[in-house]
Amino acid sequence: MEQDLIVDESLLVEAERFYEFMNKRRTIRKFKNKKIPIEIVQECVRAAATAPSGANKQPWFFAIIQSNELKAKIRKAAEKEEYCFYHKRSNKEWLDDLKVFKTSWQKPHLEEASVLIVIFSKTFQDESKSEKCYYSKESVGIATGLLITAFHRLGFSTLTHTPNPMGFLNSILKRPKNEKPFLILAVGYKDKNYELPDIERKKLAEISDIY
Repeated sequence: MEQDLIVDESLLVEAERFYEFMNKRRTIRKFKNKKIPIEIVQECVRAAATAPSGANKQPWFFAIIQSNELKAKIRKAAEKEEYCFYHKRSNKEWLDDLKVFKTSWQKPHLEEASVLIVIFSKTFQDESKSEKCYYSKESVGIATGLLITAFHRLGFSTLTHTPNPMGFLNSILKRPKNEKPFLILAVGYKDKNYELPDIERKKLAEISDIY
């Protein structure tokens, strides 16, 4: 007969503390005009790159953008796609679900944020296609989660943004065809006037079970 596991109370307390810390993380859609030292951003990217990946191919590329000119170009191109989404591509149900967040096709955060990090997923290591990457999206998704957590740990706010399609990012940033845009991560300091939407996270019993 299996004996009940003895719970290490100190580990349980740490696990609970980590949950409480992460539960305070919220997506921010308005940033104040304050710069983050680029060295801090780079260290967070280094932490993200410790993520596991299929066959250790590390199929990610992080384009760190602090240039105001590039931010403006990305915003212009993204808003073009977002306008089509809000006026043509989406259905009423989708738009109704977005109302609580008070979003629109206009995306000022792309210029307000201290930095934008465009995260690319590699299907092959280079354009020659001689070396394939495995489980690229899954690997890059894990790395993105680590990146968001790293910034949260330091007190910075983030916003994930996935305009569709995102091919314009390859053009603006001159990235090769073997890289596919995964998402844009806006990073900065929360604007004190930004009001968080009234939403709740699902309870543990709703998202998990023990087998």
